[in-house]
Amino acid sequence: MKRIKVGVIGTGFIGPTHIEAVRRLGFVDVVAIAAHGQKSAEQKAAELGIPKAFGDYRDMLKDDEVDVVHNCTPNQLHFSINKEIILAGKHVLSEKPLAMSSAESAELLALARKHNVVHGVNFNYRQFPIVKQLASMIQKEELGKINLVHGSYLQDWMLYETDFNWRLAPEVGGKSRAVADIGSHWCDTVQYVTGKKIVEVFADLATVIPVRKKPSSAPETFGGQASKEVEYEDVPINTEDYASVLIRFEDGSRGVFTVSQVSAGRKNRLSFEVNGSRHSAQWNQEEPEKLWIGHRDKPNELMLADPALFTSEAKSAIHHPGGHNEGWPDALKNMMINFYSFIRDGKDPHHDETQFATFEDGHISMCITDAILKSHEQQKWIKVESLREVSL
Repeated sequence: MKRIKVGVIGTGFIGPTHIEAVRRLGFVDVVAIAAHGQKSAEQKAAELGIPKAFGDYRDMLKDDEVDVVHNCTPNQLHFSINKEIILAGKHVLSEKPLAMSSAESAELLALARKHNVVHGVNFNYRQFPIVKQLASMIQKEELGKINLVHGSYLQDWMLYETDFNWRLAPEVGGKSRAVADIGSHWCDTVQYVTGKKIVEVFADLATVIPVRKKPSSAPETFGGQASKEVEYEDVPINTEDYASVLIRFEDGSRGVFTVSQVSAGRKNRLSFEVNGSRHSAQWNQEEPEKLWIGHRDKPNELMLADPALFTSEAKSAIHHPGGHNEGWPDALKNMMINFYSFIRDGKDPHHDETQFATFEDGHISMCITDAILKSHEQQKWIKVESLREVSL
């Protein structure tokens, strides 16, 4: 069997996590890495044991050995680099957000379809074993009719005024921060679990820290505060630290979620509760092996991730016996398994069902973000225009 050869663009927090996950598959080789400048690329390639280093990603796209390219760059580069990857005839796995606007993401979706490349977006939270189990339970109507969905995605890595990162600059990170960065994951996970699309939103956004102190050398993402000896400059902030959003689903059911990057003690707490006509279910990413199931007429339950208890549809997502907990890196590995199995098996992105998020899901996410920003600006309900734009 021909091994699949991979190139990765970007060497920050997320690029090496992609590489680690891909290497766990057994039938995929990471053969190239691209960074900003040849020296930086060679240093990272040596650290990670990758044979080829490119100081310019365009040179990597010319390499015939590379079958698939991962785009792990900052947000403002996603659209242009994804476009070049597709035009180079290579399969593409992009970090989210897919682009900087829904107009750009619609163009990428149309282009990927035209060139018949396999296209994926790294919405990895839908890949947790217990999330797959819950999605299967809801599809089988074990909770009854889904009436309400509510939850949050809370972090604290931007809590202090001295916390600084490239995502704060709209020209680099985009017009939205907390919503686009973590709210997009919440919406994608909930839509996947329920099988229902978000079609209308009413949003309230706030910049909790309107002026931040930018250090002379910013720490890496999630790297903690800069040292006390570092000099700072005051920088006005125009993207949101916080948002609460009312949502309506396509079947008329309702929901609400809050996102925050300034909630002390919450490191990466994506959580949601689904209230059905018979039962409820709640999941928290910081305790990923647990699914709370609520009842009215009998004691509530706590289901632990265990392949012996899973539905047949969810068993492929769990790889160890009960009690051998699988977490964030394992969900990312599941994303890679599904993406690369699709390529290995020669499936058609036009006709075959995928078990991973595609550019269509990435485009829908961008449309939700655009609607949330518009709703906040106009202080009213805004319809999500994704269904119309996806047909382009």
